Amino acid sequence: MPQEIERKFTVSGNFRPFVTQSIRITQGYLSIVPERTVRIRVKGDKGYITVKGTTSNGGIGRFEWEKEIPLSEARELLEICEPGVIEKTRYLVPAGKHSFEVDEFHGKNEGLIIAEIELVSEDEAFEKPSWLGREVTGDARYYNSALKRYGNK
Repeated sequence: MPQEIERKFTVSGNFRPFVTQSIRITQGYLSIVPERTVRIRVKGDKGYITVKGTTSNGGIGRFEWEKEIPLSEARELLEICEPGVIEKTRYLVPAGKHSFEVDEFHGKNEGLIIAEIELVSEDEAFEKPSWLGREVTGDARYYNSALKRYGNK
């Protein structure tokens, strides 16, 4: 079963000089229940459907399945998602042998910037750049599914 191992952090410094790529993302949720979320995402000119299971080990690991779908279908599915579609710009920022995905949120989450890093194992070491803030892994307030409902205010 596919497993996502991810850690999340706030951003407290200037990461922009280190950005190698950026892309606009729109995402919504067809289902948000404690056992699973079903997400629809438009990432640039591609569409995706993703199913995520419950988190384990303090929010670090969880089941994740993702499949690319036609862009037109992703846009149609966004129309029937629960209220609260998320808009963000994702920046790729290399750090050592890893790359952080830094999400700058727009709309009701304007001003929130979160960095995520995907790891091979829960105890894998990684470089922590100076712009990285406090760790928020496992803090449900920073899950995208929560941000779509409440915003970061």
